This record gives sequence, structure tokens and C-alpha cells, in this order.
Amino acid sequence: MPAAPAPLHAVVMGVAGCGKSEVGARLASALGLPLVEGDTFHPATNVEKMRAGIPLDDADRAGWLQSLADELGARRGGAVLTCSALKRSYRDILRTGSPSLAFVHLRLSPEQARERVASRPGHFYPPTLVDSQFAALEDPAGEPRVVTVNAALPLDAVVQACLAGLRSS
Repeated sequence: MPAAPAPLHAVVMGVAGCGKSEVGARLASALGLPLVEGDTFHPATNVEKMRAGIPLDDADRAGWLQSLADELGARRGGAVLTCSALKRSYRDILRTGSPSLAFVHLRLSPEQARERVASRPGHFYPPTLVDSQFAALEDPAGEPRVVTVNAALPLDAVVQACLAGLRSS
């Protein structure tokens, strides 16, 4: 009898404005998995720093990323996590929570990201920080279990491309 497939743990990643929250929610629903919204795990000091227009550094993100890895590890039945996961070292921390972790990289241009972030009412993240995310982004192409999707496509097409990519990864 073949072994049951391991539960799916996936991170919807990318710069601010790429659609992580909306795509993550739709993926979680389509896959019957819980959604873990990474932003809700930020300590208040991180949120205040971002609200003030100050980019987070590696030290600011370290505890947050470990909390997210721990949360993935606690979700034995699988989960979809939204997290920028900008650097390889950040993704490696997340992989400690689920060694077979898959990543969906929602890619878009800096102009598109700035426009989207500027149009989000009431969000703590200002458009002035978008460029810092692109500066920090280390393209995950070539890493194991990474699917890259054009986030500028219509939302339904983005979700379908994510699902197709996850099924084949």
C-alpha cells in the first residue's frame, strides 16, 4: 500500500503589494487548509517601525520568522502561510518548520507593487517601503519546491497558476 502524501505546507511569498493575503486565502480555501497570515505574527515594535517608514532588518525579522516556522511545525495537517520570505536565509528558517515546504513566489514590478500598496486603505505598510523590499529580495528560482507566478495576471488566473504549480512541485 503506497504511503499517504505528506500534508501540504506552502508559503505565499513576495514583496508588499503582490497579493499574498488574497491569494493565500483563496489557496487555503481551494486546498481545504488553514490560512496563517504572517503579518499578524509581527511584534508591535516591527509594526510601529514599518508604520514609521523604517524598513525591517534581519534582526527585526529573526524572531518573527522563527514564530512562523514554529507555527508551520504545529500545523501537522498542513497550512498556507503568507510571508514576504524575501531572502534565502529567511526561507531556510521557515523550512525548519516543515522540511518539504513549498513556496509560491508572486512576482510583479516595483511600479505595480507601489501602486497596489498605495491603494490599500488603513494598512500599516507605507508605499515608501516597497523599494526596500525589492532591494532585499533574493529570487527563489532554483530553490527546491518554488513556483513563480506572475502576480499581474487577473486574480483567478494567479490562483489557478499557483494551484497548478503546487500540484506539480
